[in-house]
Amino acid sequence: MSDQKKLAIIATKGTLDWAYPPFILASTASALGYEVEIFFTFYGLQLVRKDLSGLKVSPLGNPGMPMKMPFGPKWFRGINWNIPNIVQANIPGFESLATALMKKTIANNGVATIAELRELCQEAEVRFTACQMTVELFGFNHSDFIDGMEYAGAAKFFEFAGESDICLYM
Repeated sequence: MSDQKKLAIIATKGTLDWAYPPFILASTASALGYEVEIFFTFYGLQLVRKDLSGLKVSPLGNPGMPMKMPFGPKWFRGINWNIPNIVQANIPGFESLATALMKKTIANNGVATIAELRELCQEAEVRFTACQMTVELFGFNHSDFIDGMEYAGAAKFFEFAGESDICLYM
């Protein structure tokens, strides 16, 4: 029996803002000596596809979404832009605008991109497992995903998760 701590993460969300928590937590835990596995299922599979350009922010229905602008004079950058859901839902392109603003905010603050964090996790030997059932359900091919993926069902993930010290669902 190993004394090494284990972290199991279940990643179910496939948006730009929800891509950060599993990769940040996994890379941090790995740096602290944990053995880490992320199980990507349903929309979380978007985070391990080769092409990340489709990741967007979905501000609709997200009460924590009001953000400050990443550009302009100081007074303008200090405003919390709390846009009502009805406006977000009815303005074509609002999701793309929110995504562009989030990417600008990330860049302005020197935060790593999702691709960089994902690569950091791989270098740190975080195990990436794609839910085989969901891959098949959504009609994906293994070639749609980054190299180094494992494909398995929930039962296989439970072997690791059942021994983990921490298990997170995102």
